[in-house]
Amino acid sequence: MPVQRIPFAAMACTCEVVLDAPTLADAQRLAQPGIDEVLRVERTFSRYRADSVVSRINAAAGADWVDCDAEIQSLLNFADQMHQQSSGAFDITSGVLRRAWNFGQAQLPSAEQVDALLPLVGWAQVQREGARIRLPRAGMALDFGGFGKEYAADRAAALLVQTGVQHGYVNLGGDMRLMGPKPDGAPWVMGIRHPRESQQLLATQHLSTGGLATSGDYERFMLVDGQRYCHLLNPRTGWPVNHWRTVSVTAPLAVLAGCVATIAMLLEADGLAFLHRSGHAFIAVDHTGQCVTDQSLCTPP
Repeated sequence: MPVQRIPFAAMACTCEVVLDAPTLADAQRLAQPGIDEVLRVERTFSRYRADSVVSRINAAAGADWVDCDAEIQSLLNFADQMHQQSSGAFDITSGVLRRAWNFGQAQLPSAEQVDALLPLVGWAQVQREGARIRLPRAGMALDFGGFGKEYAADRAAALLVQTGVQHGYVNLGGDMRLMGPKPDGAPWVMGIRHPRESQQLLATQHLSTGGLATSGDYERFMLVDGQRYCHLLNPRTGWPVNHWRTVSVTAPLAVLAGCVATIAMLLEADGLAFLHRSGHAFIAVDHTGQCVTDQSLCTPP
């Protein structure tokens, strides 16, 4: 059967479900449960929606406890694991720092603006008791943006596999979860974007299952006096990291690949050792333009 692509919009990015089906209409029918699941995850966990569970938790900061269902408890547990494995670099309370940073304009915040937000950052401050959670300081907030797309891709792919899809993948803005090889058994060839040449590929990956995710400094950033400031903020300092241009990781789950890539970015110079310890395949480009993989050095881009 031919391969069909079903594009859709979600999570502020271009998304698609790719699978094999006789016609485009058949593909749309097969893909719809996965698309619906992505939209459900967005509705449930987006900090931009007033009715999401994350917004309810954030609105109660400094005051009330909020009950959590099993799904959000599992995500909070995962965030806790990533916080521990990253020595605190991956922190889902650090989203408040964006109150000082506006990457839509080339103007840096003052040190005072950033420093004023640092007391609101710190996963260790978050109180959890059974199925309840409380943010103890008014103004604190949770943000699942660090792994929301990847989690949605995993959820959608798992649902589609349950409905019988055997070949294809879910692509949410470049973060992917594969459901099986091409119909002829060959792997999919996934391109990894060059961090400085938008029309050029850094590398390709041949994959049939698992997840592929990338974290980089080239999608949301500002240039001030010739220096690049990316959207990935160090939760301890409140300022952007700048050691890596891009990190791409493959792992059994997209959410794991995404977190490993993001943690490597946040750890800066220590990120390479973390990537090697993770045991997952990776390709990364540092601030000098040198390309490093889990196998060997490759040609600098």
